[in-house]
Amino acid sequence: MRTQSVRWRAAAVLASVLLVGGVAACGNSDTGGGGSKDDGKITMGFSQVGAESGWRTANTTSIKDAATAAGIELKFDDAQQKQENQIKAIRNYIQQKVDVIAFSPVVESGWDTVLKEAKDAGIPVILTDRSVDSADKSLYKTFLGSDFVKEGRLAGEWLVEQKKTASGPVNIVELQGTTGAAPANDRKKGFAEAIAANPNLKIIASQTGDFTRAGGKQVMEQFLRANKQIDVLFAHNDDMGLGALEAITAAGKVPGKDITIITVDAVKDGMQALADGKFNFIAECSPLLGPQLMDLAKKVHAGEEVPARIETEETTFTTEQAKEALPNRKY
Repeated sequence: MRTQSVRWRAAAVLASVLLVGGVAACGNSDTGGGGSKDDGKITMGFSQVGAESGWRTANTTSIKDAATAAGIELKFDDAQQKQENQIKAIRNYIQQKVDVIAFSPVVESGWDTVLKEAKDAGIPVILTDRSVDSADKSLYKTFLGSDFVKEGRLAGEWLVEQKKTASGPVNIVELQGTTGAAPANDRKKGFAEAIAANPNLKIIASQTGDFTRAGGKQVMEQFLRANKQIDVLFAHNDDMGLGALEAITAAGKVPGKDITIITVDAVKDGMQALADGKFNFIAECSPLLGPQLMDLAKKVHAGEEVPARIETEETTFTTEQAKEALPNRKY
């Protein structure tokens, strides 16, 4: 009897161990990333540049709202404008086995290693807003965003038209975006190419304001101290231009009159400055990429072919056009 009792207790313990092990295994499979779930729901890991501007805030809102509307589980990370934070976030998404990774790169270079890790894990990658300079285009499925060179070119072409009767030099200062970032590189390129049509147009100073309002103010103060005559400011985004407004006003000059101001983005604050005559021209860069991104996520997850590059439709604004557009502006 004693032997039978011992055997019975041993069998009960074994059954308990197997039961606990089974529960733990189920728990582990459910707490993995989206790719490890079998509920049919797509999980996207998204790494955002940061929250450096009104444009970026609107972009983040668009992505979060669109994910909810599309029924996509979004794992969101703010990189605070640091590439190392984005690389860490992407590696975390790979470990979590998400279905799709999307991100807006802080800078263009240095992504090949982590993108290859995602590719080897079988996770498709979508670039949003900003591109990378990788020679291996197979490391990501598509790019969704703007033509930054075109934005810079449109800004430059408008200035060429405005200054076509200028008989002497027109001194331009440039507030660049984050050093190494695609929009900073491309907007600078497009603008320079366009103003080359008029030899009177000269860029006398160019420095990064890091796409922030505070940076724009600080650098514009430096420009004003170092240069007696500034005729034009070209800012790579509205926020830097808005910061520059403060510096220009504090220096006793009238923005939009004493200094012609050209920016890129067309967020509400920038559009208001344009409507008020403090800015003179804005080339639009739409942040509302969320719905297109979620549509692309579903397609690449399903294995569908998508275009290598998808550009958003954008326009330009003068003062009168800004006044007309502002009442219905979404961002």
